[in-house]
Amino acid sequence: MLKKIAAALICLILLLSAAAAEKAETGETAIDPQYPVPDYVAWLLDIARNELGTAEGKNNVTKYGAWAGDPSAEWCAEFLCWCVDQTDRQHQTKLLDRQYPNYTGNNTGLNWFVNQGRYVARRGIVRGWGTQWYKDTLEPVAPNSYVPQPGDWVFLSSASTWDTTHVAMVEYCAYDADGKVQVHVIEGNSPFAQVKDTVVRGSYPIDYWAILGYGTVRDVADLAMRFGNSGPKVTELQKALYAAGFFPANQKFTEKYGAITENGVKQLQRQMGVPESGVADYAVQMELKRLVAGMSPDNPDNWVNQD
Repeated sequence: MLKKIAAALICLILLLSAAAAEKAETGETAIDPQYPVPDYVAWLLDIARNELGTAEGKNNVTKYGAWAGDPSAEWCAEFLCWCVDQTDRQHQTKLLDRQYPNYTGNNTGLNWFVNQGRYVARRGIVRGWGTQWYKDTLEPVAPNSYVPQPGDWVFLSSASTWDTTHVAMVEYCAYDADGKVQVHVIEGNSPFAQVKDTVVRGSYPIDYWAILGYGTVRDVADLAMRFGNSGPKVTELQKALYAAGFFPANQKFTEKYGAITENGVKQLQRQMGVPESGVADYAVQMELKRLVAGMSPDNPDNWVNQD
């Protein structure tokens, strides 16, 4: 029994030594995640790791494409969606179409995260929406300031139109020997990788030109909204407008930024004394927060002395 324990300890020491040697060789220092990593993210990453080395077959056929309905498709998104589906099957989770998108088209996945309110643009500006700011600090999302978390999806583009041409999943981030953040990912069929037609590990500098942004595990940033936008954040805006008296009581919250929502924003802007653009930018949303907080029963100014 003691011999077995000793042997196990020796194996463990060798494994740790190998990991330390690899870390020292790369000269990197891992960055601890800012938020706790959910169990489902750990399961999802384990499934993705088990696929490392899986390559295309004849005529570009993969099981990921076959799962999505086109065996010979370009398969970077299909690989990630397949991994999510396998996580659901093995762990009885319900992640696909809820926590992560199920898609094959170029911009569909990025737009899905934007509409869900869980997207951070690398430069802090979401195309078709506007600027972003962090929910916890209310500070603007400065270029390259968001350090992605395990389980986030990285959207990249090699196109002049900035349409998404690749997606990968964040495994972890680390400081390199020069103190620069490197985003380590698991990806398949990557046009940016040395081995393009295989599931591989890759890494990108956090300021890499092709990174558009990140579909995030958590809702970490708010953003400007305008006519035509849709999603849960639009509903939050509508509820705040209603609470502050700028949204009709007989209207339902629709998740769609239409004429009624735009008109409510313009009314608020008129009260603020700023141009009536109808865009719910940072100033509008901060004013709404102030107004709604002022009406809250938790605000001592609203307490009534019953004596």
